[in-house]
Amino acid sequence: MRKLVLSVAAVVAVAALVSTAEAGRRGRATTCSVQGGCPSQKTMTIAHAAPEAKKADIVDTAVGAGSFKTLVAAVKAAGLVDTLKSPGPFTVFAPTDEAFAKLPAGTVEALLKDKAKLTAILTYHVVPGAVKAADVVKLKEAKTVQGGSVKITVKDGGVKVDAANVVKTDIECANGVIHVIDSVILPK
Repeated sequence: MRKLVLSVAAVVAVAALVSTAEAGRRGRATTCSVQGGCPSQKTMTIAHAAPEAKKADIVDTAVGAGSFKTLVAAVKAAGLVDTLKSPGPFTVFAPTDEAFAKLPAGTVEALLKDKAKLTAILTYHVVPGAVKAADVVKLKEAKTVQGGSVKITVKDGGVKVDAANVVKTDIECANGVIHVIDSVILPK
């Protein structure tokens, strides 16, 4: 009889663990009770971490960073939001607000009014595929969505895309990767 009680307790424990594993996939903590066939009841709590947050797409990542307000405004003005929210993947060499501030006075405002030119400049910052920094440094150039190619130079431990310095790499997004640059690059 004692063996039967222990066997039933083992089955209940296994069932509780299976139930706990299912709850864990849903990101909830679960308490399982196992009756040991004696006056004392054994209780175990198995806590599961919440599921990993889903990565944001390129546009939402840029918005969330807070240092790409001009880039995001330009992407919106050019009508490229849906494209950069699509599955991609894309690699974006993203100029910061400081990079846009280096342009001559009135340039950004003029570009926001010239959708064709703005689109050409923005798509020159985008390369098809998710190209991580480890792969970028192996390239001499990369063909952009705009159709032209950016020149890639590796020197003294730094990387340049055309004349812009890459200042931060491999910001992973749901649909690609962002590398931050310190200047706006212009198609030739």
